[in-house]
Amino acid sequence: MNAHLPDPFHHAPTGIRPFNDNPDYDYEIRGVLGQSVYGAGEPGEVLAATAGIKKNDHDGWYKAWFDLADRTFATAQKAAAGTHRVSAASAFLRASAYYGVAVNAVSALESTDDLAPTFTKQQDAWNGFIAHTSASVEEVSIPYEASSLPGWFFRPSVAEGAPTLIAVNGSDGSLAALWASCVAPALERGYNVLVFDGPGQQSELFERNVPFRPDWEHVLTPVFDFVARLDGVDAMSISVYGISQGGYWVARALAFEHRFAAAITDPGVVDVSTSWTGHLPKSLLKLLDAGETAKFDKEMELGMKFSPETARTWRFRARPYGTTGYGETIEAVRKYTVADVAGQIVTPLAILAPEGEQFWPGQSDQLASLTPNVSTVIRFTAAEGAGEHCQPLARTLTAERMLDWLDDRLGR
Repeated sequence: MNAHLPDPFHHAPTGIRPFNDNPDYDYEIRGVLGQSVYGAGEPGEVLAATAGIKKNDHDGWYKAWFDLADRTFATAQKAAAGTHRVSAASAFLRASAYYGVAVNAVSALESTDDLAPTFTKQQDAWNGFIAHTSASVEEVSIPYEASSLPGWFFRPSVAEGAPTLIAVNGSDGSLAALWASCVAPALERGYNVLVFDGPGQQSELFERNVPFRPDWEHVLTPVFDFVARLDGVDAMSISVYGISQGGYWVARALAFEHRFAAAITDPGVVDVSTSWTGHLPKSLLKLLDAGETAKFDKEMELGMKFSPETARTWRFRARPYGTTGYGETIEAVRKYTVADVAGQIVTPLAILAPEGEQFWPGQSDQLASLTPNVSTVIRFTAAEGAGEHCQPLARTLTAERMLDWLDDRLGR
């Protein structure tokens, strides 16, 4: 779910005490606790595993999540061997979510040696969930340019006449997290749901080394074409949901792809780069704007020497963009904007807007102002426990509001 640089961010005044003194750790804990309402976490084991971890104990943070995931995976394997399919599916899902946090935790470690094996285990756990879940699901291969994208198509218990929702992940969210954020609540309400790894996401990045791309109409259009051809899918009732940075990708695609019946961004994202540039001195950005990239890189390199942890995390976050140099990365990220094309969106659009949005503050309202004829802003407040990016502790409330809106738009 996270799409941020390593610098600490400010929490909204939720009135809920932090679970850890490190704001990044705290946010990750909140995210998994929120996912627990749809099975992608267990509050007690999460809080027990992460209790007492010091603010900057990155090795301890990684180990806590990896060990928890390993224990849960072993539980899943034992249940599967005993033909306890429900318990196996439950434990595999949680294990995949926990490995997902561990994958992101590698960003602050001195070595990235643990990245590939941890991600492999995350995928193994997800595949275990797919193999044992009672949900009707088909693994699919989506034609994409000269290759394909891996996907999973879920059908509700009563599939006849079901509308379809395509779920677009964020920059580094796991499939297990996306299950809890969108798939499970949509299935409950009778939707078909497609999830997939797009360019720069999950298996596309870690296994195929395919980077992000800003022009996501070239991703969602073939995904739409594929879904529309599936048996039982009504092409006139296909909608799309994007979480975290997926909010940008969905908005960008909607400016060019007009066949979706409705769309949801969680939250609204107009300019991805502000979550990077907001942490940089204006004097440095002026160098880049003046074309002095070499000088910008030199100044950044000097600053990173005083914070090797930040340098490691920068490299981790830059990897999906396919860039290396500091200036090159910022210039690449600056291409991820819809400010100049959002006015072309004609699809009914729900824009989720949490109080205290820490990565792209104010951009939900900005996206709404750029799409005044088609957009509806759905607000979430700290007082109801629904503040911060993607409402981590209010996923039930989020599902109710966004999917009720979608039901109404589709006349269900």
